[in-house]
Amino acid sequence: MSSVFYDLVWLFFLYSFAGWLLEVLQAAVKRHKFVNRGLLNLPLCPIYGTVAVSYVIFLGELKDQWFFLLLGGMILSAFVELLSGKLLEAIFHRKWWDYSQERFQFEGYICLKYTVIWGLFALLCMKLLNPLLLSLGHLIPALPRIIILWVLIGLLVADLISSSAAILQLRVRIRRFDALGEELGSFTDRLGNALTRRIQRRMMKAYPNLETEKLWKEKDSWLHREKAAVFAQGCGFYKLTLLFFIGAFLGDIIETIFCYVTAGVLMSRSSVVYGPFSIVWGLGCVLFTAILYRWRDKSDRYIFLVGTIIGGAYEYACSVFTELVFGTVFWDYSHIPFNLGGRINLLYCFFWGIAAVLWLKVLFPPLSNLIEKLPMKTGKLLTWALVVFMVFNMAMSSLALARYTERNTLDQPSQTPLGDFLDDHFPDERVERIYPNAIIVDD
Repeated sequence: MSSVFYDLVWLFFLYSFAGWLLEVLQAAVKRHKFVNRGLLNLPLCPIYGTVAVSYVIFLGELKDQWFFLLLGGMILSAFVELLSGKLLEAIFHRKWWDYSQERFQFEGYICLKYTVIWGLFALLCMKLLNPLLLSLGHLIPALPRIIILWVLIGLLVADLISSSAAILQLRVRIRRFDALGEELGSFTDRLGNALTRRIQRRMMKAYPNLETEKLWKEKDSWLHREKAAVFAQGCGFYKLTLLFFIGAFLGDIIETIFCYVTAGVLMSRSSVVYGPFSIVWGLGCVLFTAILYRWRDKSDRYIFLVGTIIGGAYEYACSVFTELVFGTVFWDYSHIPFNLGGRINLLYCFFWGIAAVLWLKVLFPPLSNLIEKLPMKTGKLLTWALVVFMVFNMAMSSLALARYTERNTLDQPSQTPLGDFLDDHFPDERVERIYPNAIIVDD
């Protein structure tokens, strides 16, 4: 493991602990007593650590640009908080926090006030706290530091398992009618009733929204929805997965046509080695749909504005991620005015806003209806078949790119059967034809 990995883990645990302290102090001021506000039993709030680490990964280049660092911190934290809130609600069927009473809030998960505070937190982390905390961590000898971090990782995993079991047991109590629910309930009962009951009591005290009585009252309506279910109804896993493939295909075709019209060149715009699929566009469609689904009836101007901000932030994050993982830059906007590090530019951010309007207002309704017309069994089989195909496709694409980078930076001949296979099936000519704009980045 590299030193960068251990630095990120070190920061994750420190900020998770600091976040837990802040949550406990805030609860103590409001309730005049100690309340463990952590999702886990350990004195940790992982969302704080996750946000802090995401700042390091995605905002490092913006450290000297105060405004964009503030804006990037706000967008990143809002995304993490929104995603965490939705995941917890999907698992537990209740909100763990609710900002519905705040002004300028979004579905109760995020609000402007706390998003601005998170942005200021990004400035504080990147400018002051991170250098200080990392220098303190480096005072600990390497081996003891590594051992401490792995022990903490082990404790965190064990805590996640026990806390998840407690959450699962609470959820299963209202789903005993389902055979799988009974099996899972029996499993969690055997796992340790005393432990899970203790965790459940702590969670109820920390998060009053999680009252099991309210879950029981919702059982009948939930059952009714299950019985009357249509395949991929609403905005769930199956619909978003199929929309990902549709968006990835359409995005690749649109980019190919755009390049041909503007530059007179017919080039591949695919993100993977098999098939015309642009992963960036596919994930973008999922992101827009998941976030804006409940707001799809809003005005075009509203969706355009949100789409411009989300699209720009998303494209920037994708650029940083692909460079970190593959050592390759897939696009460079340095020659276009109003760009940020060559990763995004104002004109293409506006394109994202236009795409959001077209997607939600024009394309999404008929595509959604078409998906819902699939028979239940056929739709599920098709979805999982496509998922398996894309996982394999992305794995092969990653290996081909990694081997391409290795050949061109280290001039290293293959030393394994896998390397021989990649050299035979994905030589430089084929990789460069699939990724014509890819630029290898020197370390």
